Amino acid sequence: MLPLLTATQIREADAYTIANEPISSLDLMERAAKAFVGWFVNHFPDKEKSIAIYCGTSNNGGDGLAIARILSDHQYNAVNVKIVRFTKKASDDFNANLNRLHQTRVPVSEIGPGANMPIEESDIIIDAILGSGLNKPLEGDYKRLVNHLNSLKKTTVAVDVPTGFFTDSEILDDAVVLKADLVITFQAPKINFLLPESATHIKCWEAVNIGIDEKFVRSVHSPYQAVEEKDIRQKLRPRTRFTNKGTYGHSLIVAGQAETMGAALLCASACTYAGSGLTTACVPVSGLTALNSYMPEVMALVRNGFEIPKIEWDNFAAIGIGPGLGKEEDALILLTDVLTDFKKPLVIDADALNLLAIHRELWREIPENSILTPHMKEFDRLFGDHTNWWQRMQTGISKAQEHKLFIVLKNDYTLTISPEGKIYFNTTSNPAMATGGMGDVLTGVITSLLAQKYSPEDACIIGCYIHGKAGDELALPNRMNVVLPGRLASQLPVTMAKLMA
Repeated sequence: MLPLLTATQIREADAYTIANEPISSLDLMERAAKAFVGWFVNHFPDKEKSIAIYCGTSNNGGDGLAIARILSDHQYNAVNVKIVRFTKKASDDFNANLNRLHQTRVPVSEIGPGANMPIEESDIIIDAILGSGLNKPLEGDYKRLVNHLNSLKKTTVAVDVPTGFFTDSEILDDAVVLKADLVITFQAPKINFLLPESATHIKCWEAVNIGIDEKFVRSVHSPYQAVEEKDIRQKLRPRTRFTNKGTYGHSLIVAGQAETMGAALLCASACTYAGSGLTTACVPVSGLTALNSYMPEVMALVRNGFEIPKIEWDNFAAIGIGPGLGKEEDALILLTDVLTDFKKPLVIDADALNLLAIHRELWREIPENSILTPHMKEFDRLFGDHTNWWQRMQTGISKAQEHKLFIVLKNDYTLTISPEGKIYFNTTSNPAMATGGMGDVLTGVITSLLAQKYSPEDACIIGCYIHGKAGDELALPNRMNVVLPGRLASQLPVTMAKLMA
């Protein structure tokens, strides 16, 4: 896992690297600037484009000054620097890089307190004004400058963090942030890059390695972790000889009503494709023909209104409940029976979550280490309204610890929140997967992994990753604008095989 650090922890990691590599802070800044430029020139190879670099007087501004000098060395001949000197303070490394820049032909001007906003004719703006140390909203001259630059609608590239953007803590709806077409950030993404509020301010980002001490970073206690492919390769277990369907568990999917059988079909098929040795779907009698036609490999337990078949709970290694189940009385009876009689971890999704939001008395029956898989609206129904995703993360940590369960909060970077208070950000998936039924597939995948005796935590982490990775394999190479859930489910064995190769 890649630890995601707070602004304070980032400064600690920088200091540790400087002290123990050892390397001077100025040389580390030079290394960061070279890494930035290495990525920048790939995105903007036209050296005739004019570039204005706005530099504050802290270390982020020092990065910007070094970037200006290195771009000039790369024959970008239309670079100019505007120093944002709204304070008398300046870091030593900023001053050192300013002296170096004065030895070049790069023109330098200054913007002082209360000054008129500059006329900007450059094609590209590089933002190196404030960086990651910000802990309060912009005001005064900084706010005025950022609003001015945003009004120009120029192509903007931020150094490490856009000015005005908080790397951690809540992002307010009215936050004034210098909008970035691209952020070239150092070492690892900032926590808030992975939350939906960032989309208002950041179109895309790229993390570049600047040689921060990796052992120290991985030793830092951070509840926020990004899942890497190597983690999944280590966790996935390939099938071996002399195993059989019983080796890989028997899953039960409790889902579907007459009008919503699609959810049940997608969930059950994904469970099968993800490797469950046996899959049974508990579906209404009206859906039996559809189930047999869609996937004959899935067995059936048939419901007929309030007539629920006798279920031998001990026959099942894992149960997923909720997709398309409805919120009527028969669905409530089913959910109550499952919670009462099945004592292993469950996967609870969709309508089962909505029933839990209404019938709070059922919470005490949820088996320990069960998995809830809400999207944003379902999460708020369960735990109350929230105004931003930082709040949802903190609530998720609290509720996962309180109820001793896992919460898979679905979004671009789906969060797995553990009872130990950790949050694992999934790093696969793409917008082509924004299609009804994707959540049903994910529920089937996680249920399948539980049945195969993966721990609940690993079932969540692996399930989210391979679900998104299958979508990536379908969308990106083939430039597909939409990936359908059923097609994604059938891709799962291919995706898993590649990861285990």
